[in-house]
Amino acid sequence: MKYLLLIHSNPENWGHPTFLRTAAARAMSSEQRAELSRQFETLMAEIVESGELVGGEALPDPAQTRTVRVRDGVPAVTDGPFVESKEQFAGYFLVDCESLERATEIAARFPDAGLGGAVEVRALMQHSGQEM
Repeated sequence: MKYLLLIHSNPENWGHPTFLRTAAARAMSSEQRAELSRQFETLMAEIVESGELVGGEALPDPAQTRTVRVRDGVPAVTDGPFVESKEQFAGYFLVDCESLERATEIAARFPDAGLGGAVEVRALMQHSGQEM
């Protein structure tokens, strides 16, 4: 089953990895930040080697986003992300895991999950839509 791991973050300044730009990470020593990066690299290597990582991308600053809503046939375009929130969608990883539990275990190891951000785990529907 494929799962989308959505990285939500509230960095002090936009850049990647976002977990290193949070207030919590900035308060850490350089050694602690290096350890976070090492743990993240270890996780990435693990899920690449296991074949669970399908792909992923970082996203640019939310200020470069537009949201489009069509009402009564008229498109309305607004700048910025689609929700009022301090957290912003920073990127995603697509994993192919045996279970929701395994996808959740991987998500919990992302540094973003422990530094004031969140990692949302969402199953992708197969073409048949049987997951619903």
